[in-house]
Amino acid sequence: MSLPNKLLNGLVLCLALSAPAFAQVKPGQPFPDLKGYALEGTLPACAGQVVLVDFWATWCAPCKASFPAYGQLQRELAPRGFILLAISIDKTAAPYAEFLQRFSPPFPTVRDGTQKLISVVKVPAMPTSYLIDRKGIVRSVHSGFHGEATVKALREEIIRLLEEKS
Repeated sequence: MSLPNKLLNGLVLCLALSAPAFAQVKPGQPFPDLKGYALEGTLPACAGQVVLVDFWATWCAPCKASFPAYGQLQRELAPRGFILLAISIDKTAAPYAEFLQRFSPPFPTVRDGTQKLISVVKVPAMPTSYLIDRKGIVRSVHSGFHGEATVKALREEIIRLLEEKS
């Protein structure tokens, strides 16, 4: 292969690898059953609840910024049938354990250390949240955390789902 062809092939590969990733699990689809993914930690009982599954990592600054706001959503809306489940994608346990000890989130957290769940869901960015209705269907996907704008949108969507008749 000539040098220009090698360069062209390399450029194509770089562009393919840097192209934005898109979530595999989309609104209108069921969210995968979490029990089959060897998640580290205790999964909460989510059946019949509105659930926000938030994928995050200890090295992600927007993830860290989201925790206080998400904690407030959990405290405010849990009595109405809402639960937030935070899933860390950290491969090693130590940073995850240190983060939990330092921040003590008021919602359940588990770790996908094997990266099995994240590879099935194909999470496009850190953080990304999946809002799931009482029947287990993804109703919206929020990529990134944009402060009060994200919290406001999530609160409105969660309340709308909580008010839906089963």
